Amino acid sequence: MRIAIFLAFVVAFGASMAYAEPVSTEIPSGEKTHYVDEQIMIVADISNNQDVPQNFAYITQVKNDQDIVISLSWLTGSLSPRQSFSPAQSWVPASTGTYHIQVFVWESIDNPEALSPPLSMTVNVNERFS
Repeated sequence: MRIAIFLAFVVAFGASMAYAEPVSTEIPSGEKTHYVDEQIMIVADISNNQDVPQNFAYITQVKNDQDIVISLSWLTGSLSPRQSFSPAQSWVPASTGTYHIQVFVWESIDNPEALSPPLSMTVNVNERFS
């Protein structure tokens, strides 16, 4: 079973992206600065490349620079054969710092069999000065 995922972190008018083939993961070369109390949308395009339906759990995890999980969210669903879907989870950083965002696509929450390699990105969060 193969699920292809594309991950984008979108804020205001800018975007930073990471892309993974079904068997590899790449971390983007550029970094984007985000701001405290500014919503970050964690968006992935997932595709069922099979000829059979595929259940999935889309999980997002945010860790601070001490490797402590500060946000964990998920949604579950099923993709028809050859269907694509773009789930999104939002996160609003409450303080400045460096954060590590990870996205996992599993068979289910109860069955953590990876359907695609995990993706990750580091984001910097600063205070916005007027």
